[in-house]
Amino acid sequence: MALPDSLPLIPSPISATAGEGRLALTPGTLVHGCEAASAALIDAVERRTGTRLTTSDATDDAATTIALRVDPAAAAAEGYTLRVAESIEVVGADAAGLFYGVQTLLQLLREGEDGWGWQRAEVADAPRFAYRGVMLDVTRHFFPVDEVKTVIDRAAALKFNHLHLHLTDDQGWRIEIDAWPLLAEKASTTSANGDAGGFYTKDDYREIVGHAASRHVTIVPEIDLPGHTHAIGVAYPDLVEEPVLNDELVRATEAWGQQLPVRGEPFTGWGVGHSSVRIRDERTYDFVRDVLTELAEITPGPYLHIGGDESLGTSAEDFAYFVERATAMVQQIGKTPVAWHEAGAAAEIATGTVGQFWGALKPSELHASEAAHFVARGGGLILSPSDTIYLDMKYDADYPLGLAWAGLIDVRRSYEWEPTDMLDVPDEAILGIEGPLWTETVRTFEDADQLIYPRIAAVAERAWTPAGSPQLTWDSFRTRLGAMAPLWQADGIHFHRAAEIDWSS
Repeated sequence: MALPDSLPLIPSPISATAGEGRLALTPGTLVHGCEAASAALIDAVERRTGTRLTTSDATDDAATTIALRVDPAAAAAEGYTLRVAESIEVVGADAAGLFYGVQTLLQLLREGEDGWGWQRAEVADAPRFAYRGVMLDVTRHFFPVDEVKTVIDRAAALKFNHLHLHLTDDQGWRIEIDAWPLLAEKASTTSANGDAGGFYTKDDYREIVGHAASRHVTIVPEIDLPGHTHAIGVAYPDLVEEPVLNDELVRATEAWGQQLPVRGEPFTGWGVGHSSVRIRDERTYDFVRDVLTELAEITPGPYLHIGGDESLGTSAEDFAYFVERATAMVQQIGKTPVAWHEAGAAAEIATGTVGQFWGALKPSELHASEAAHFVARGGGLILSPSDTIYLDMKYDADYPLGLAWAGLIDVRRSYEWEPTDMLDVPDEAILGIEGPLWTETVRTFEDADQLIYPRIAAVAERAWTPAGSPQLTWDSFRTRLGAMAPLWQADGIHFHRAAEIDWSS
């Protein structure tokens, strides 16, 4: 049954029916069933309402009860059913499905004139795509561990299940590598705009990974290669080439009032395409192997992202040589390689490599062919069209944060697109979608909030809700999005109050 707009849920479920009235939240409400899900629900309810629910192994006929359980027959993988009547029952097909059912239940918990309560409803739901991602660029702006954990919590509440950490770039190196200690000591100290840098120790990274796992989020770490590697040269100058200063880089750097890159010196500008590791030097591959091996040892998820974008100073032959070796290396380590779509130009890219497409919604012939090559080699695709769901683009020309090279992206533009219409590949080759936040203009966590929210809700719905759902309309979405304002405020999210949306008070 179609979801009434009176049920303010994002992402929209497969089916839902609104019931009559609300079920009151009281201190006597009892929670029983899955221990992890119960604890998450109790903590979330207390943060929002100040009421701490209690757990009980037995039901009390006189009390409102919330039953949380797993039943593989309830729905497809990561799916759930939910019923709010005189009591509440959430049944997940697996632990992740139960977690997502709890997130929907929390969206139904609202404050009204009669206090806090749940909208009565019945919901049956499961995701469209297996990969639902957010990318956080921690190189141009460094986010401490607690802030990364907050990003994870908020992403999981919208049913995202992957966090892609862009750990290395020209402006900084953010992960401890034992075999190459100068990376943390020398290459991590700066960010874009001359801001403070930082890096994650291996214990920090394990803490992030563990926190993500508790929210059913998989960490996808990226070491960007062979370009975007200026920071490597701050620590080990012999591993990188001299910067390639093309005309476009020089013009852009002058327009921004920034400094051109100098090998061996920290780079805090925004220019791209000037850096490269030494492709034909065998010591480069000793370095790459050490880095990927150590990262794989602390990454339980299946993916290692090796970058591959904007290698503008590298010849096509050298680029293909590097990509073929690096992706094969990832497979030898026991992980699935992921690379930006340009890596699809390499004829012998490792079989099964996943491509991440960041070209335009209407791709050029070259970009489309590069993306299709991943599929031809037995891999799938993650879609991140830059002119549609790049979270670092400006909302409008006057917005103070963000860039505009991919276009101006308002909320409606980030919502109204269909992933399977972009490329000439089988629908099943689309693993999912991911909304990236690049951080050239981010100086604070509040800046990140302003760029991520509310557009991330559009990405969440496109990743979760099946094509053809009657709720996948702009009018329905903008109504439900406006109703998220009280929840986001309660969670401390400093979202951009886009004029397109009628925000609830």
